[in-house]
Amino acid sequence: MKHRLAILDDYQNVALKLADWSAVKGDLDITVFDQPLGDEAAVIKALQGFHIISAMRERTRFPRKVIESLPDLKLLLTTGMRNAAIDMKACAERGIPVCGTGGFGNATAGIAVGLMLELTRRIGFENARMKAGEPWQVTLGHDLEGKTLGVLGLGKLGSRVGKVAQALGMKVIAWSQNLTAEAAEKRDARLVTKDELFRQADVLTIHLVLSDRSRGLVGEHELGLMKPTAYLINTARGPIVDEQALIATLTARKIAGAGLDVFDVEPLPRDHAFRKLDNVVLTPHLGYVSAENYTVQFREIVEDIRAFIDGKPIRVIPDA
Repeated sequence: MKHRLAILDDYQNVALKLADWSAVKGDLDITVFDQPLGDEAAVIKALQGFHIISAMRERTRFPRKVIESLPDLKLLLTTGMRNAAIDMKACAERGIPVCGTGGFGNATAGIAVGLMLELTRRIGFENARMKAGEPWQVTLGHDLEGKTLGVLGLGKLGSRVGKVAQALGMKVIAWSQNLTAEAAEKRDARLVTKDELFRQADVLTIHLVLSDRSRGLVGEHELGLMKPTAYLINTARGPIVDEQALIATLTARKIAGAGLDVFDVEPLPRDHAFRKLDNVVLTPHLGYVSAENYTVQFREIVEDIRAFIDGKPIRVIPDA
C-alpha cells in the first residue's frame, strides 16, 4: 500500500522540482497544495486520508483539534527544526513523529536589508514609475551611513543584519532580554536599554523568536519612543508587534515608515489597512523563501520520509 503524502503551501510549485524524489516515489501517492488551505475546518477537511503531511514552517497551523481530527496521520514533517504552529504534545500523545530539516544560509537577513533599502532609497517605487513611463525621479532618499541601526534580538539573524549595516557605515546598538554587554561587543554592537533602543534607532529591525514573552513586546509605548524620521523593520513574526498600535502610529505618521514581511494573519487579508498605507513596504513572508534554502529543505524532507518508511525516523523534533 502506498502512503498518501500531502505537501502543503507550496506556493511556487517547486517541491517536486527542487529535490530528487526517486528514493520514495514508488512508496507515495503525492498531492501538492499550492494555495493556503484556509481555516481550521478547511484544513481538517482537506487532509483527511493522508498518512504523511509535509508542512512549510508555520504556514498551516496544526493545533490539537486538527491533529486529533486526522486519524490516518502517521508522520508530520516541517521545514526547519522548529515549528510553533504544531502542537507537539498532541502529536506525541498520538505517537506521530514530527521530523524537520536543516536549511541554507540566512535568507531572512537579505529581506530585512532589502526592506531597509527600499524604505530609505525607494528603489522599487522608482522602478515602478519608470516602467509606467514616468519621466524621471521624484524621491529624495536617505543615506544610511552615519545612521544607527537598532537590533531587537542580536542572535544569528540579527548579527548578520548588523554586519551588513556596518558595511554600509551604520552604528549598531542592540537589546534583548538576555543580551549582555560582552555578547553585544563580540558582535560589534553596543548594548542599550530597551527604551534607549527605540529612542536612538534610525532603523529598528526585529529578530526575535515568537514566544509568550516576545508577543506584543513592541507596543504603543515603544513605538511612541521612536524618532519621527525612524523606520521599523519586522521580518520575525507579526504578533511581536502590536498590530493596531503600529497601524495607528503609521497612520498618524509618528514614524517615517515600516517594512513588514510578517503579519498577525497570513496571507494578509486583501482589505487590510497595511495595504493602503503609502509609508509601508510589504512583502509576503519571503524571509526563508530562497531556491537554495528550499533545495536543502525538500531534499531532507525526502530523506525524512525514506527513513520513516524504513522504520528509522531521523531529525525527530522533541515534543518539549
